[in-house]
Amino acid sequence: MHIHFPQERPEYCARDLVVAFPAEVDGERVQCAITAEALEDHFGAPSLREDDLIEAFDTHRQPIEAAARNLLKEVGAKPVMMHSGYFRFRD
Repeated sequence: MHIHFPQERPEYCARDLVVAFPAEVDGERVQCAITAEALEDHFGAPSLREDDLIEAFDTHRQPIEAAARNLLKEVGAKPVMMHSGYFRFRD
């Protein structure tokens, strides 16, 4: 399984309070997302403001993508959502 993360700007979804970013799994585009709560709890986002969440994501992009890679290896080319609890038990 080949997993690649295009270096595109992540998108903030205020309705769901998540930051979404793309992955490509064996050439197929898949959406990944991390909750605002996870960005606050584990990656230092000081608030739910879009700018704070995007900055926390950008600063910690590598470990966030590594976590998404692990989930994608488990589920295949399906969207993944990473909640705070995932990182709590992963650390």
